[in-house]
Amino acid sequence: MSVVIEINNLTKVYGNNLEALKGINLEIKRGEIFALLGPNGAGKTTLIGIICGVVNPSSGSAKVNGFDVQKEYLKSRAVIGYVPQELTTETFESVLATVTFSRGLFGKKPDAAHIEKVLRALSLWDRKDSSIMSLSGGMKRRVLIAKALSHEPEILFLDEPTAGVDVELRKEMWDVVRDLRDNGVTIFLTTHYIEEAEQMADRVGVIDQGQLVLVEDKDSLMRKLGSKQLTLDLQKPLKKMPKAIARRGLELSADGSQLIYSYDTKAERTGITALLNALNEANVKFRDLSTSQSSLEDIFVSLVEKKK
Repeated sequence: MSVVIEINNLTKVYGNNLEALKGINLEIKRGEIFALLGPNGAGKTTLIGIICGVVNPSSGSAKVNGFDVQKEYLKSRAVIGYVPQELTTETFESVLATVTFSRGLFGKKPDAAHIEKVLRALSLWDRKDSSIMSLSGGMKRRVLIAKALSHEPEILFLDEPTAGVDVELRKEMWDVVRDLRDNGVTIFLTTHYIEEAEQMADRVGVIDQGQLVLVEDKDSLMRKLGSKQLTLDLQKPLKKMPKAIARRGLELSADGSQLIYSYDTKAERTGITALLNALNEANVKFRDLSTSQSSLEDIFVSLVEKKK
């Protein structure tokens, strides 16, 4: 896939000497869903704001479709759809009028069929004549996405797109985002819902204190950093770890009813066979066992903690 967004040594320092971004380098491929994760104040919104031309960088450069976002603002902005984090839709205008007007702002000819298609995809068609003020927070969020899609952008930026949206509505919006990607739209999203990134993203970036901690293919990241745990439910609780198995890297649960063994899924040998033999020799009996894999949330927390 070709590169559609290119960011080189991007920095942003605000007036109070706050370094919001520190030398960001990033490439986004055409047609992918890229999720940027990070705690509050990490620099996610600032980065999106610079790429979309609403925030000026202190140094470095950003290009969209080969166009410099500062020197060739109109050309770069023409291919971008931007859904900001904050809801700014407290108006008396109807949904249809608002979305139609947004298309005109980009110099696009009227296209009632396209507007209808967008509103139907976002379950807004039945509310097309409703005033924006009368909508729920979740529906207002959908209107923002509809406005961003009104001019048929090639790249869609979603800054916390499902904030304040209930679970059912969130999953429906995930489906909309996947459909857009399948139709060739590149998606760049920031989110606090790590399950959102885990469900949708092709690649994941982690940003903390203005620095990119990593950028990785999601599945590769989970294979590299995700560990598995083997949990053994004991027949009889243990008061303490027997010396015979203490060196096996086991953890004893607080109530003594479980032994927990973490292992690397990539390792040539997991050590499970040797562990089970050692448990048998130590006369530690278990009635059941189960395995679990680290989630993206576990990995994210681990990365941020390591950086502190």
